[in-house]
Amino acid sequence: MSTEIRANTVLPARREQITLHTADGLELIGELALPESGQPRATMICLHPLPTHGGMMDSHIFRKAAFRLPALADFAVLRFNTRGTASEAGRSQGSFDSGNSERFDVAAALEFAEFHDLPNVWLVGWSFGTDLTLVHGLDPLVEGAVLISPPLRWSTEEHLAAWAESGKPVHALIPEFDDYLRPEEARKRFAAIPQAEVTGFPDTKHLWVGKAEDALDAIVRTIAPDVPTPLPRTWDGPSETRQVTIVNS
Repeated sequence: MSTEIRANTVLPARREQITLHTADGLELIGELALPESGQPRATMICLHPLPTHGGMMDSHIFRKAAFRLPALADFAVLRFNTRGTASEAGRSQGSFDSGNSERFDVAAALEFAEFHDLPNVWLVGWSFGTDLTLVHGLDPLVEGAVLISPPLRWSTEEHLAAWAESGKPVHALIPEFDDYLRPEEARKRFAAIPQAEVTGFPDTKHLWVGKAEDALDAIVRTIAPDVPTPLPRTWDGPSETRQVTIVNS
């Protein structure tokens, strides 16, 4: 019997609560979701929106990615709370540092992925997380970046030039009605990265309310183009429904 995949539908996966350890001595709360069996084809490390405006590892696109993509795309999904950020899973140590000390948080996630031999690692940033990706995420382990609603608030021309020189793929997902950067301006700004792809999403706003499926399809198309998209909207196997408690940082 087919089950409609809804916002709180949890598909089968191996899920593990994890702790990331930063070079400056903090412990960060996180979760790793893996395919139920076999090796993942790719790994997405989720860098969440601004915690001072409600961003966390449970921000809805990343929560749905962890609930669905291990089963639908054979992805490993690593999500965590940056320093000082709280979610249902707990609060990470430390305090928000406007994207500066968060470089240690990004490094800790990459070190975890490397130590656990997670394959084909991509950074997937959303809003504030896109600045963390562009400023701190250009690491040899990283295959490429997906940027959801990038405001380019802290990312400088120097950071864009570094990604351009790296040749690593960059795909920016830009809502038509974004609060900070809309498709036409995004194409101008990302022209600094010749290999960057900018895709506009009609009738979509910064928070992607009601548009998570579009974002997940675009992420999968970028990271694993051999996986058919759009992803299934129904599931024929076991599943559960989980109500997530949204915690304010």
